[in-house]
Amino acid sequence: MTQRKSIYYATAGLLAIIMFASNFLSTDLFRAGYQNFSVWFVLSVFSFACGWLMNKTLGYNHGGKVIFSVIVASAFISIMLVSIFSEYFGLSELIVENMILYVLRNITLGSMAFFGMAISELIILQKEGDGNKNKLEEIRKLMANTQREAKLIVEDARLKSEQMLYETQQTIDDMIERKNLIEIRLKEFISAEKDLIKKYESDEE
Repeated sequence: MTQRKSIYYATAGLLAIIMFASNFLSTDLFRAGYQNFSVWFVLSVFSFACGWLMNKTLGYNHGGKVIFSVIVASAFISIMLVSIFSEYFGLSELIVENMILYVLRNITLGSMAFFGMAISELIILQKEGDGNKNKLEEIRKLMANTQREAKLIVEDARLKSEQMLYETQQTIDDMIERKNLIEIRLKEFISAEKDLIKKYESDEE
């Protein structure tokens, strides 16, 4: 894991080199010709790519801190470099405006790196959002299927309970009918016994 992290931080080193290299370019883009403008464009694209890669490897929060640190360090080195070698950079007077100009170069390229990180993070969030939408649709379909199954189960249980109630009622009705039939037969038997006893008593007299 440590080895991978060191490889990831190499991207930050590349970004620092790009920012440092910008100190040797002319600030007057269009007067210096299209070649100088093309170099600035290429450096901006490389900074964008570094930010994109750092978002993929170091993450948005940590990568942003690393880029900010690189910007601050590069700006400090640029100020020191311009201060020491002011004649090489064609600065007769070391004024604040010139310092700010060189610092702005680093900030511009650092902003391109931040822009690359932001675009990369937006794409990642978009993909995650699409994935969450698909999961949400699947959950909704699952809930709809579950509700349908629950309704079918409830309906089946209701039909079974009604069938059981009907069968129970039929059984009760049959038992009542048999009870009534037994009572009728018992009454007939008792009545026949009474008639038989009366007949027996009349025969004895």
